[in-house]
Amino acid sequence: MKKTIFFVIVLILTMGSTNAFATEKAVKSDTEILAVPMSGNKVMEDEVINMNERLEEIRDMEKSELSAKDKKVLKKELKKKNKGLGTIYIGGATLVLLIILIAILV
Repeated sequence: MKKTIFFVIVLILTMGSTNAFATEKAVKSDTEILAVPMSGNKVMEDEVINMNERLEEIRDMEKSELSAKDKKVLKKELKKKNKGLGTIYIGGATLVLLIILIAILV
């Protein structure tokens, strides 16, 4: 009996606290929600095009004729460009959950 009363009191207290944390926030417009500003997209597209052209140049080079120093410079340049790329790491458990959710929803 004491256990059930305790659980009921805890349940009431936890349900009542949700209203205390709920505050109204100002609704943001679509431009404020965007992570990347619309004006910066053209600059980023140009950078991506330039980066792809440079990578194609490096890929098409005859690297056997280059000296060791030149190869190091190219390698450092490629590493620097790869660091700038964004990557997403998904853990095993997250991947399993995503697969299960997709299987359930489809």
